[in-house]
Amino acid sequence: MARRRKGRPIDGVILLDKPTGISSNDALQKVKRIYFAEKAGHTGALDPLATGMLPICLGEATKFSQFLLDSDKRYRVIAKLGERTNTSDSDGEVVETRPVDVDLAKLEACIDKFRGESDQVPSMFSALKYQGKPLYEYARKGIEVPRESRKITVYQIVLHRFEGDEVEMEVHCSKGTYIRTIVDDLGEMLGCGAHVTMLRRTGVAKYPYERMVTLEQLNELLEQAHREEIAPRELLDPLLMPMDTAVEDLPEVNMNAELTDLVQHGMPVQVSGAPAEGTVRMTSGEEKLFIGVAQIDDNGRVAPKRLVVFREPESANA
Repeated sequence: MARRRKGRPIDGVILLDKPTGISSNDALQKVKRIYFAEKAGHTGALDPLATGMLPICLGEATKFSQFLLDSDKRYRVIAKLGERTNTSDSDGEVVETRPVDVDLAKLEACIDKFRGESDQVPSMFSALKYQGKPLYEYARKGIEVPRESRKITVYQIVLHRFEGDEVEMEVHCSKGTYIRTIVDDLGEMLGCGAHVTMLRRTGVAKYPYERMVTLEQLNELLEQAHREEIAPRELLDPLLMPMDTAVEDLPEVNMNAELTDLVQHGMPVQVSGAPAEGTVRMTSGEEKLFIGVAQIDDNGRVAPKRLVVFREPESANA
């Protein structure tokens, strides 16, 4: 007897406005339950302290979440000068207090040093893994492990406010950039120490800020559906972004029905007008149905890498 699925096959990306105080995985599980989704995954963890945009991929969209992990991010951050904590944010313990002797000119000069490409050593309280475990698990036990510096790029860093011991900034950066580390490093440059008191992710890739929804909004729609005795999907599913939004920056290769069939059976194909190299987004027919991503191989063929599996929609009380 076939095993009954735990959830329904729903595909798309929900832009969750993650609240403070819960982990990204907790937020993911809550969304998965609300949507009664068979499969879900997030696209880059936010600290429990942090709020803001957390794209959650449902169903087939999880196959393309890596492209969002690799995308640029935007943050709004408030830092408190004069105190350094063991986690570089206000969730940690204050380990050092120093007087704040900083003027605007000195602050702007130090901020300027973060612009462009640099090497950053990840915080011990990051989710980066060492020997299969997140660094923060070692940090909580007081264990320091070696971390390699990584190339990051800060495309833009704007000072919005400097009042007393508070600094508010906006940062547009590459993947893998730790804002807590930037703030901690800034505090050391200023000679007074600093830590993050507020962190909000305002952008991932090109997703619109105004399309974010909160857990409260999702739960309200779920309760409304139950009150009105309609399937929750009727109210929840329209909030989803199409799964190909995760790869919208990739060059498109459109193919006819014959080539589509070959690709969907894992065969590399020659497609007129395809790029000479790199990763591409595959679409089929005049309606440009998204069917997956491919890599251009050494022979210039479109070689499928991740394919969308098309399934019949199921009836479910979700």
